[in-house]
Amino acid sequence: MAEASAASAALPRIGYLGPEGTFTEEALLGSGREGAFRPVGLTSIYETVMALRAGDIDWAVVPIENSLEGSISATLDLLAGEAADVEIVGEALLRVRHSLIASSPVEVGEIDTVLTHPAVPGQCSRFLRLELPGARVLPASSTAEAVKMVAGDPGPGRAALGTALAASIYGGTIVREGVQDRDDNETRFVWLARAGERREPPMREREGSTWRTSLLFWGSGAQHSGWLVRCLQEFAVRDINLTKIESRPRRAELGNYVFFADLAARGSEERVREALGGLGEICETVRVLGSYPAAEAPVRAVPATAPPP
Repeated sequence: MAEASAASAALPRIGYLGPEGTFTEEALLGSGREGAFRPVGLTSIYETVMALRAGDIDWAVVPIENSLEGSISATLDLLAGEAADVEIVGEALLRVRHSLIASSPVEVGEIDTVLTHPAVPGQCSRFLRLELPGARVLPASSTAEAVKMVAGDPGPGRAALGTALAASIYGGTIVREGVQDRDDNETRFVWLARAGERREPPMREREGSTWRTSLLFWGSGAQHSGWLVRCLQEFAVRDINLTKIESRPRRAELGNYVFFADLAARGSEERVREALGGLGEICETVRVLGSYPAAEAPVRAVPATAPPP
């Protein structure tokens, strides 16, 4: 028993948005090699990334984009700001299925308060609008935390939007399954490492050979007409497909933005290096957030084999 505990303690620690039972944990368990790491649940995306920067964990897994609601702003803002010293080293897709969960059996019409993570209501807007039009929707740090709160401190009319796994863990009752707006609802998660980390993350073997390179760029020239077109032409003329581009405020004066882009190419390719060089002549800042194997299909969550830390 002591030997097993010592072996578990020696495994690399991977942080995720906890507690147990979140979609992020499902993505981690589904994309990580079984028995090759210790999952460490943390209280927020911010705390997860900061723990990685501090060296308290070896890798981190955080959500970055949802097919219904778009990008996770907390993750993008960290990568552009405080967490400039971490990089993306892998990704995973997870099919997201939300359940309405209460502490005990209840009719949907009796629910007047719904707890969940702030990113979730937009993914379940049709259900909330049509079946719970008068319910208050209150934020929780994660879907699992919402389920934990409802199951542990039941109150009349309270329910949570979360995972069936969380309901099983915390003793909640599933009132309605599959309340998301679309059955093909997916969230993209990224594996993060400290910049320059040479170790391979303990991810499962994948099929396919496609790569993704993520980057950000900005410059004062954005105030002039045609500047963004000039930036994008650096990729177009080299036949590099941009699968995503969006802007976020630079947290400076109004009207200043940083642009995020995903390229369907490997960062080490000559054409990508040339494009980045050309972009650097137009922009004040160009930073590659990571170049990593692209996920081509959703993962399936598997039971954890290591005990919680």
